[in-house]
Amino acid sequence: MAHSSVRRISMPQMMIVVVTSSSSIFSLCFALSLLSFFASAHILTEGKNSDLFPEVLREEAVARLYELGKVSDADGYLERTFLSPASIRAGNLIREWMEDAGLRTWMDQMGNVHGRVEGMNPSADALLIGSHLDTVVDAGIFDGSLGIISAISALKVLNITAKLRKLRRPIEVIAFSDEEGVRFQSTFLGSAAVAGVLPASALQISDKSGVTVQNALMDNSIEATEETLSQLKYDPKTVWGYVEVHIEQGPVLEGIGLPLAVVKGIAGQTRLKVTVRGSQGHAGTVPMSMRQDPMAAAAELIVLLESLCKRPQDFLSYDGQCNGFAVESLSGSLVCTVGEISSWPSASNVIPGQVTFTVDLRAIDDMGREAVLYELSDRMYQICEKRSISCTIERKHDANAVICDNELSTQLKSATYSALKRMAGEIQGDVPVLMSGAGHDAMAMSHLTKVGMLFVRCRGGISHSPAEHVLDEDVWAAGLAILAFLETHL
Repeated sequence: MAHSSVRRISMPQMMIVVVTSSSSIFSLCFALSLLSFFASAHILTEGKNSDLFPEVLREEAVARLYELGKVSDADGYLERTFLSPASIRAGNLIREWMEDAGLRTWMDQMGNVHGRVEGMNPSADALLIGSHLDTVVDAGIFDGSLGIISAISALKVLNITAKLRKLRRPIEVIAFSDEEGVRFQSTFLGSAAVAGVLPASALQISDKSGVTVQNALMDNSIEATEETLSQLKYDPKTVWGYVEVHIEQGPVLEGIGLPLAVVKGIAGQTRLKVTVRGSQGHAGTVPMSMRQDPMAAAAELIVLLESLCKRPQDFLSYDGQCNGFAVESLSGSLVCTVGEISSWPSASNVIPGQVTFTVDLRAIDDMGREAVLYELSDRMYQICEKRSISCTIERKHDANAVICDNELSTQLKSATYSALKRMAGEIQGDVPVLMSGAGHDAMAMSHLTKVGMLFVRCRGGISHSPAEHVLDEDVWAAGLAILAFLETHL
């Protein structure tokens, strides 16, 4: 009697049915039916994700983030500073991934790593996509790196699907060499050079070891002169826009349960140093009614700052210092922080003679920020005068806010909606729009071209820490959003 045996062989992507022994026609037909069934099931289950490219945008992207996170100058924690040995290794690794995606690569005279595809029209204005490859000390693995790898992964998908050369304009990914400013205490060295706003004097800034930026470049066989610095600047006429993907570094997205948001702007920032001087004395012998205590005064000034920043509408008048729009925008964007405070002589049994503290004040509206600073300074001086102590307020740093381009933001919002819908089938509500309180390379690049940004959810809003974390699915969502955005340029 004729007989047959049907053996199933599990393969990574499909089920194969093999007919052995002396198969009858019936057995063969049965086996072919099984093969057809399993193939159809595979198409139905795998087909849903086939256009989402999880192998590249999720698995490979996440693996690369963790691989890059191991490239460090320190043992036991992540640290990559401007042109350090780990920074050079990271740049070489990123170049390999860029080339794997079909991009032409190079490193410029400020250590920035570039990957470019010319598309169908090399003379068209280029779209730049970037973020930074440097880190803070004891960093997380997603800050900066996520933006670079998401862009590379999206371009790799276009390369795999034979669409990379069909882009209507050149696309260039830039991994900026320095955004954090850890080594030289000067942020945006990489992006400021590309944008043409880095002064030649920056080459002479020294790190703690006395090594200058120029020395660091020359140590890596990079010619560093005022002329080479000026040559780094891109011609604004050749650039269409700049896009950056970055972790939110805050808790909002996690709170609303969504992976992505469009950024409406980056807050302007002012840093103050406040020095309060009073009468130093013995803690046990000076009556309370006779004291000129700068610590008590500083406490009152700090509480004033908190109250003003929580409820600016209660403090700001309409006397030309601000207008209704500024007050309205301030309510949602104004944040104020006292991050440092010190006293002299700083002894438990001595009334201090002097107290110094810092103020970090940020808002999306520059005019509103100036109005807050005016009101804050005026009220601080009044408090000090009432307490018969002196007060000095110094402005140590100012940076204007950057408003993201409406056209770019609209396109990114549409691409994000498309990506989330492809992943979830349907989504409730609109793509959120957030302000960035932290600085990004987009701030420097805004001097060159229009900018747009996407935020990616991070666990607990934690950043600049080893606890920084982004879900694999959110890495995937970011890659899909950039892919959808790039597809509008086909």
